[in-house]
Amino acid sequence: MPIVPPAGGDQDDRDGHDRGAARPSGPPVHANRPAGAHPSPATPPRKRAGRDLRAAIGVGVGLGAVILASLFFVKDVFVGVIAAAVVVGLWELTSRLREQKGIRAPLVPLALGGVAMVVAGYLRGPEGAWVAMALTALAVLAWRMTDAPENYLRDVTAALFAAFYVPFLATFVALMLAADDGAWWVLVFLVLTVVSDTGAYAVGWRFGTHKLAPRISPGKTREGLLGAVGFAMVAGALCVEFLIDGGSWWEGLLLGLAVAGSATLGDLGESMIKRDLGIKDMGTLLPGHGGIMDRLDSLLPTAPVAWLLLVVFTGSG
Repeated sequence: MPIVPPAGGDQDDRDGHDRGAARPSGPPVHANRPAGAHPSPATPPRKRAGRDLRAAIGVGVGLGAVILASLFFVKDVFVGVIAAAVVVGLWELTSRLREQKGIRAPLVPLALGGVAMVVAGYLRGPEGAWVAMALTALAVLAWRMTDAPENYLRDVTAALFAAFYVPFLATFVALMLAADDGAWWVLVFLVLTVVSDTGAYAVGWRFGTHKLAPRISPGKTREGLLGAVGFAMVAGALCVEFLIDGGSWWEGLLLGLAVAGSATLGDLGESMIKRDLGIKDMGTLLPGHGGIMDRLDSLLPTAPVAWLLLVVFTGSG
């Protein structure tokens, strides 16, 4: 995620809130300065990450261990990990919609349909995922009919967006897992997304000066985006060459480029949602990270991109 960490907090959420603070007009008053004394030069603020890095690293290592253990020992368990992340993500999103906008997107049919999408995609492929998505949409329409008709269209529209945004996109991780060497497909997808985010953070924090999308996420920079692209392309070349059967380094370069683009768009997309809702994080479940949705923001839109390119490159799926 191409961000420039500000002093003392998250730039994305502080810029908009601090901009309107009242400030005194006129020259500064220094009541205790002796006559003739010259003001000392201001010390430039140091850049710091706005989150608890120890907690963030600890949670990240723990999640990584769970993911790797389930991914390479029992693939079916990893399907359960995907389904659990989908349910928690839907709970966070629908809760924030209700709290901030009064939108009542029904969680029960979304959660059940989300799990069905993931399982159907793993067992029956893309066709199974589409059928589960269609049935989830019908269940949402019917479930919401049990409540008052006011705002029916608004609520079901938000619910259908949630169904597509969280479980349907997550289903492409299950589709990758279903391939013959699916565990390696998923690992490459995860590694490239993390490397893209890390490259954007590191380069943007050190060299970022030109804003990428100031109205959406003021902390993200063009330099950070270049860092994401560069890191992801190098990692993609290495991963596809050595970890994917039938893959070559130049295909990894293309995959890394695509992952950097989709991960950045996903991060900006969730930033747009959070700004519209007026919140900093989607939840507080993961110390140092926010909520599950704050970790899925770049992964969800990247999953279909990675799946499609890996299918094209290897000819299997």
